[in-house]
Formats: sequence, C-alpha cells, structure tokens
Amino acid sequence: MVTEPVRILVVGGGYVGMYTALHLQRKLKQELRRGEAEIVVISPDPYMTYQPFLPEAAAGSISPRHVVVPLRRVLDQCRVVVGEVTSVDHAKRTASFTTLATREEGTGPLALTYDELVLAPGSISRTLPVPGLADYGIGFKTVEEAIGLRNHVIEQMDIASSTRDPAVRDAALTFVFVGGGYAGVEALGELEDMARYAARYYHNVKAEDMKWILVEASGRILPEVGEEMGKYTVRELRRRNIDVRLETRLDSCEDRVAVLSDGARFPTRTVVWTAGVKPHPLLAATDLPLTERGRLKCTAELSVDGAPHAWGAGDAAAVPDVTAEQPGTECAPNAQHAVRQAKVLGDNIAASLREKPLQEYRHKYVGSVASLGLHKGVAHVYGRKLKGYPAWFMHRVYHLSRVPTVNRKSRVLAEWTLSGLFKREIVSLGSLEHPRAEFELAAGGERPKESR
Repeated sequence: MVTEPVRILVVGGGYVGMYTALHLQRKLKQELRRGEAEIVVISPDPYMTYQPFLPEAAAGSISPRHVVVPLRRVLDQCRVVVGEVTSVDHAKRTASFTTLATREEGTGPLALTYDELVLAPGSISRTLPVPGLADYGIGFKTVEEAIGLRNHVIEQMDIASSTRDPAVRDAALTFVFVGGGYAGVEALGELEDMARYAARYYHNVKAEDMKWILVEASGRILPEVGEEMGKYTVRELRRRNIDVRLETRLDSCEDRVAVLSDGARFPTRTVVWTAGVKPHPLLAATDLPLTERGRLKCTAELSVDGAPHAWGAGDAAAVPDVTAEQPGTECAPNAQHAVRQAKVLGDNIAASLREKPLQEYRHKYVGSVASLGLHKGVAHVYGRKLKGYPAWFMHRVYHLSRVPTVNRKSRVLAEWTLSGLFKREIVSLGSLEHPRAEFELAAGGERPKESR
C-alpha cells in the first residue's frame, strides 16, 4: 500500500518559519529521503530578513543583499512557495493562498491540504490614527524600507544643499523618529551617524544644521537593556544634539508638519514610524484560538492550545514563560525568543511524528545589546552593563554569531572589515524606487511624482 507523505506546512519565512523549516529538514532527513514527509514553506518573500542588521544596512555598513537569506538556497530539502496565505481552516486541514501567478491568471486563491501546521506569519507595524501618517510616514521593518530611508535622508541633504528657501531647507534637515524601542533608537543612531559623516562633503550643510528628534510615549527608551542603560542612552543621544522627548506622542504629521503632544511643531519631510508591532492579520482569518491581543494561544510545548497538529512561535504566538517568577507571564515577541523557539518547535514536531515526548520551551535570559552608531552602543549581558565601544563590539559579535549560514557570516564580516579600512559610501540611489522613470519619460510619459 502506498501512503501519502506527512505534509508539514510552514506559513511564513521569517525567523520562526525559516529556522523551523531548517531544523525540520535536518531532523527529518531520513523521512524526507524516503518520501515519508514533505515540508512546504509559503512566504510572501523568497528570503528571510535578519532585522537586527537593518540599521547598519540603512547606514551603509552592510550591503542590502547580505541582510537577507535566500530561502531556496538554505531550505534545499523543502518546497518553497512565494505566495501569501489568506486563510486557514484547521478543522479541514486546509490553507488558502495566492501567488504572483494566480493574480496573473485571475484564478483566485489556491487550496493546500496539510497534516501539521506551523503558523508563523510574524507581525506588522502597529500604527495609530495619526493624521498624515499614511501619506508621509516611513516604516522600518523591511530591507526595502531601510534602503529607501537611507536614500531619502541623503536626498534631503541634497535638497537642503541646493535650495534657496530657508523653510524648505529647515524641513529637509529635520528628521523625526517615533518610537524608542530597538528599531527606532538603532535606526536613529546609525542614520544620524551616517548623515553627520556625509555632511563633511557638502559645502553648505553642517552636522549642527540638522535636527534629529526621537519621540517616545513612555518615560524611558530601550527598556530591554534596563533602566540605567536606558538613561545612559538618553544622555548619549542628547550629547549628540539629538532631541529626545519622553512621555510625548505624535499627534499629527499633516502637510509635512510634525505636531507633538507637548505642543511642539516641526516642519519636516521625514517621519519614521517604529512605534511597535501587532499580530499579522492572517491570524484573524483562521479558526485557531487567539488571545485578547490577537496572538495564537500556545502551550509551553509551542503547540496551539486546543488545536492538535497546529504549532506557533515568535511574534504571532503567546507562549507562556515557564521561567518567569510571576505566573501567566508570556515570552516577549522578539528575535531572541523566536530563534530559540524555532529549534524547540522543530524538535517537538519531529518528536510528535515519531510519537515521542515533547519538551517545554525554557530560556535563560542572556541580555540585550543595542547599537547607537559606529563604535557606540549599550549592552546588558549576563548581568554586566557595558557602554560605548565594548557594547558596540559585543553587538556586532552577537549578531554575527546569530545570522544564519557561513556564507552570510563571511560576507558581513568582510564588509565590516572593508568599511574599517575605507571611507563610508554616501551615495543615494533613490532612482531604484522608480527604475523605469527615465525610459517612460523618453517614451513620452511623465516623470513619477515624489512619494514622500
């Protein structure tokens, strides 16, 4: 009798999706070889983005292609489908998804049956109904946004250098970042450092002409590194003439004017939104149990509570923290947990297929590191607090050890070495966002309007 292979469907190609599939193809090597198991990965992008490197990619320290990991190369024993899952009917073990081809063909969503489901679509930016945000705001979750922001900052310096209007110059040289977490602080620190360096090549733009503003609704920034290091970070940023405004919100950015809750108004052409994330909308299009915050209700073994053969981890999952002193505490939705959970998740799925006991996800808190620009950083690791160059060096060593594949590690290390020997690149490639613009103009079309 010929039996169908067990199909494991992994939804998402981020930290959890890629690492889980990578671990599964190693654990189930014999089953995959004998045709007894099949791993299908459906991801909107054909690559995994290592997000901790986005600030350095925006600053030009790392090439964009080295921030991403191609799924097809890494997951060579898996079937990778570039598409988007639109709904999941776990009762029928069926997922509906679309691809670029289905849109071209106009056939509508396709259906894929599965035996085991790993739901790891990640998260999306958590936005608020701030007037003008959808029109002028810039996100910082993808490599495209990071490179677009780098090009945008250099273009604003070009505008300021060439304009004769003081109001236009002032708006171009004002950069507002909303959100004092990792993404906001690291992006601001790296880009301010890059822009300060680039200013030396402009005859009429100086570093002190630029205004960098960090807006945070709570009373502290970088809570992950502890209160003391958070206060040090505020002092360090203010020492660099960065305006840090705590307990302040962005009320509006209409007409390119950032209006803050403390009454301040800043004409600006740059508003970067990094104020948190929320669960992916796909979770609401499933029949799986969710928490009040819209995340998958999971057990300590990373299975979905009350839904056999469904698994979750990372940003999309509410995983109980069994090591916490307070009962009911959940693991934070960050990359450190996601990578560790993926290994346990892969082990547990393999154990489940082989009818072996499952293990709980337990973690030992290592600490947190954050970069504030070249040779500047803060860290709280194994109870030790570091700042300045040692923290920055530890930040690089830690993330170099965590980025997947020897190929990527070698390329990133080579780029860091070269950037230490040669000067920074300060070229804006903004035309990449409209690659057909020149040809369309030559063919009689119109030049695209500015999007920001």
